[in-house]
Amino acid sequence: MKAPPRLQALIDEGLIDSVVRQLMSGKEATVYVVRCGDDTRCAKIYKEATQRSFRQAVDYTENRKVKNTRLQRAMAKGTKFGRQATEAAWQSAEVDALYRLAAAGVRVPEPYNFCDGVLLMELVADAQGDAAPRLNDVVFSPEDARLHHATLLAEVVRMLCAGVVHGDLSEFNVLLAADGPVIIDLPQAVDAAGNNHARRMLLRDVANLADFFGQVAPELLSSRYGEEIWNLYERGELHTGSALTGTFVRPSGPVDLGGVLREVDDARAEEAARLVRMAAR
Repeated sequence: MKAPPRLQALIDEGLIDSVVRQLMSGKEATVYVVRCGDDTRCAKIYKEATQRSFRQAVDYTENRKVKNTRLQRAMAKGTKFGRQATEAAWQSAEVDALYRLAAAGVRVPEPYNFCDGVLLMELVADAQGDAAPRLNDVVFSPEDARLHHATLLAEVVRMLCAGVVHGDLSEFNVLLAADGPVIIDLPQAVDAAGNNHARRMLLRDVANLADFFGQVAPELLSSRYGEEIWNLYERGELHTGSALTGTFVRPSGPVDLGGVLREVDDARAEEAARLVRMAAR
């Protein structure tokens, strides 16, 4: 097929040889299958902010820093230059997260290059060598649902041990490769220690997995893995081999009214964000 202008630039630079086909177009990017020598890879072209249905919510960008103080001031003021810098930071966040998580052994696509808003990365394939489907396009038996749920919980734990929370994990952001689930779409990933909303986002990520797989394995619907994982993390006891039970008992004691109100506000914000995501899909 004819290469889009932003991919033609990469062909001219010798980073890719040809464009095979468009793979998908989502809320934040369009992904193409490309050829690089003997390899087949993905090229993810990020959409401009005005074209995206997913906004750079303050919850996600909280505590994201750039080293250049001039850039920081411009981003804070929202000038044209600052908006461009914010956009670049948003795009590079996924690249940084991919390299960080791949180094930690998390199942994510291997990144190869990032140039002018285009991310070159591994094409996640199924057993036939075709592009792997998303979880929401696959029908599972109860046994497979439990297996993949356990696998993804282990990946969530591995991510958190690496200091990262996905922030938008669901059946739409996981591919089922020939050798198991692979987590994708990470531009909204947040720093677990530096973002005040990290706990809520992790609980939501884990709840999304339970809700999806719980459609065929109902016992997952009543599990409390998210609270258990975060409690271990806060206590400094979480590690990649942590044995999870899916149960959690909130410690008794004086009620933190301010904390309760914050949780209520977070729940309202999450419901509003959920409705936006549903409308976008």
